[in-house]
Amino acid sequence: MDNQPILNVTVLSPQDILFQGSALSVSSKNSAGNFDLMPEHAKLITIIEDNPIVIRQLDREKITFKFPLAIIYITNNKVSIYAQPEITPI
Repeated sequence: MDNQPILNVTVLSPQDILFQGSALSVSSKNSAGNFDLMPEHAKLITIIEDNPIVIRQLDREKITFKFPLAIIYITNNKVSIYAQPEITPI
């Protein structure tokens, strides 16, 4: 990975940091369709509703999250994923 740009990814819920680390890509699906975020990607903010979010780590292992609602924001190779955890009605 010498001098190859990487993504710095953080997955946050209101209660905790669920993941923080480096990645080769982040993939998911929004209302427009499937997409991949790679290093040097243009700024983007999108809403993800009940679709998997796949983080491909530097060792090519995949971590998958699925939330009822999430917001993904990327700028300057930093990906922030703000997740709404499952809410149980009272």
